[in-house]
Amino acid sequence: MQYKAQIEWQGNGLPFTAKTYDRTHGITFGGGVHVQASSAPEFLGKAELVNPEELFTASLNSCFMLTFLYVASMSQVSIERYEAEAVGTLAKNEEGKMAMTEVVIKPRITFVDGNAPDEAVLQSLYKKAHETCFISCSVKTKVSIV
Repeated sequence: MQYKAQIEWQGNGLPFTAKTYDRTHGITFGGGVHVQASSAPEFLGKAELVNPEELFTASLNSCFMLTFLYVASMSQVSIERYEAEAVGTLAKNEEGKMAMTEVVIKPRITFVDGNAPDEAVLQSLYKKAHETCFISCSVKTKVSIV
């Protein structure tokens, strides 16, 4: 299986120096969704646009949720609503390079008819989802579910 994302950037007439070029670019995903993106504001980007670090964090958050929902359904645990905040940390890694070193995912789950599993079962579902999430399995970043 392959998945595509097309990137397009254009200079917009600004001087092309390290401090002045426009970081705004377009991303078109395989299904046709298009988003405007930029670098993070700390790297001279536009705060109102999505940046790669947010996309990375969202990718892990989304993949974990989708995997968790599948694992829960296979375990006959019925979910009514799932929300999760994820916080990604950009810091120096063990090699001294800037990297997304950790993503913390904080799920808030509503179970059908309030039938929440006990904490041990819930933690087991989290563990299985984390261990089988395609994106989590693809990165060196520490991923925590709290």
